[in-house]
Amino acid sequence: PPGAKEWGRTPRWKKRIRVGLAAIPLLIACFFFWGIVVEPNRLVTRTETIPINNWPKELEGLKVAVLSDIHAGSWGIDDKKLRLIVARTNQLQPDMIVILGDYMTGNGTFRERVDPEVFAPVLRDLRAPLGVYSVLGNHDWWWDAPRLRRGLEANGIKVLDDEVFEITGRGRSVWLAGLADLWTRPQRIEQTIAKTPADATVIAITHNPDIFPRVPQRVQLLLAGHTHGAQISFPLIGPIVEPSTYGFAWGHFFQNNHHLFVTTGIGNSIIPIRFGVPPEIVLLTIKSR
Repeated sequence: PPGAKEWGRTPRWKKRIRVGLAAIPLLIACFFFWGIVVEPNRLVTRTETIPINNWPKELEGLKVAVLSDIHAGSWGIDDKKLRLIVARTNQLQPDMIVILGDYMTGNGTFRERVDPEVFAPVLRDLRAPLGVYSVLGNHDWWWDAPRLRRGLEANGIKVLDDEVFEITGRGRSVWLAGLADLWTRPQRIEQTIAKTPADATVIAITHNPDIFPRVPQRVQLLLAGHTHGAQISFPLIGPIVEPSTYGFAWGHFFQNNHHLFVTTGIGNSIIPIRFGVPPEIVLLTIKSR
């Protein structure tokens, strides 16, 4: 009769519930497989153009390779990966390379600290005509920043800690200002920028992007890392944690008439998972707006 249930037949809605419940463990397993086995072992190269008002014509098209948060010895960051990072960066043929801190990691499950005397000689092979420059991050200061700095500079990577450096190329100078890590060092942002000439073209590099609201406007561009892009970001939902007080999780930001770029970095911290946020090397091309 109409509306009567067939004997021994389960209603469709119950079957759908059972299928949905059965799929949950499979989805969880896929998440952990991708997040632990696949994505941390990837290395993508990404290009982006930053248009800046009144950028000098002599420096038009300046290419800057941006690396950060290597965390040598963390899950997926072994000697082979370090050499791949160097090779992929060199293939981009940048004019300048910046490394934005957090080379170190602590000992523990899924990670084993690698000392700078081991990984810095690998990074020595990075090549850029205008040089390789760096700042130090919170993990570096929690470890032994002076020792790390010595190891990097012995291998051709200049470290700037509240210091500035004049880079001359294409007949025009650009000043690079290295600003100290927000979490572990006193902040001397204005004093550091004041070391550059008043009419200078200035790019600043730091570890933590949350200093951006305090950076003077005459710094045309600030480059930062630290956030790892939250490490886990689901489609439609987005990151499961907010790694920046101001929402500077990753990418290009324009506020108060100057620019910030945040890279998601390469290694991982706290948990050995990356999902939706692959390790990256970014090549920025700076042009006049």
